[in-house]
Amino acid sequence: MDYHNKKFRPLSSSENSETSGETIFHYQQEGNIVTSQYHGGKIIRGHLLGLVDEKGCIDMRYHQVNTEGELMTGICYSKPETMTNGKIRLHESWQWTSGDGSKGQSILEEI
Repeated sequence: MDYHNKKFRPLSSSENSETSGETIFHYQQEGNIVTSQYHGGKIIRGHLLGLVDEKGCIDMRYHQVNTEGELMTGICYSKPETMTNGKIRLHESWQWTSGDGSKGQSILEEI
């Protein structure tokens, strides 16, 4: 799975998420290392760093500054699905490592 220069937008996310349809993730990949910068909606600026396995799954860590001026951090596991149009859909399970430590689910789709 190659994530280099791909952009994603959330289709859905748990209520405790700070992402929304306004959040855009721009992925870069070198070897099995994936990074992304993202922003939009409640997020002023965010970054993620992850490792991609042979099935395209990503084990990642993220940090972001929200519109309240808070620095938020978390962990996420993302499983890809290749859609009939060739675009990638990411099914994510995540947990805050800051704030309340709650867990959530998100679906991102390549744009």
